[in-house]
Order: sequence, then structure tokens, then C-alpha cells
Amino acid sequence: MNAFGFKLIEPRSIDFDQFDGRLLNEILEKEPSFKICLSCGGCTATCNAGTLIDFNIRKMNLLLRRGEITGLAREIDKCMLCGKCMLVCPRGINIRNVIMLLKKGLVQYRNENI
Repeated sequence: MNAFGFKLIEPRSIDFDQFDGRLLNEILEKEPSFKICLSCGGCTATCNAGTLIDFNIRKMNLLLRRGEITGLAREIDKCMLCGKCMLVCPRGINIRNVIMLLKKGLVQYRNENI
């Protein structure tokens, strides 16, 4: 319902009964540098895809850590794999590798849940 220019949004709560952390655990095991992400936004600020379309690496990180796989699949397909995010990361996280691991992991996740 839209009243006076405002609308209700979906609650942003995590349903731990449906939370599936397997993909997150796999990513953290294969790319341990991802554990130290500050969510500073440097990667998002320099992202080429983010200037052209609605792509946000911080949003991708949040969706992964919340276990929201369907939203993550839509978001990850927007990445152009240019690597600019890795150049500005203050922690030296290999974000490109994280995205590639996510793409592979999402394929496996879809195959297991068919």
C-alpha cells in the first residue's frame, strides 16, 4: 500500500530455519581472505558494473552472509569480472575469486536442490 508517498517494505529478518550456510562456508574455506572484509564500500565505489547497472558488491556480501541464495544469484550475474574491486580493497581480498567461487557454488546448489 502506498499512502502519502510511503510504502511498507518487507521485513529484513533472517529465518534461521531456512538459513543455508553451506555456500558461505565453502567460500570462506576456499578464499579465507573473505573473512576479513570490512564492508568499507571501496569495491562498490569503483565497480564498472555498478556505474552502468544496479550492482553492489556489498549487497552481494550481505546476501551471501544472510543465506539469501535466490537474491544472490540475480546479483552475481551482473558482475563483469573486471577486477577493479581487487585493486582498491584495503584488506587485499581476492573479490574476483570470491565471485567465481560463488558462480560455481550456485550451479552446484541449484543442481542439488532440483
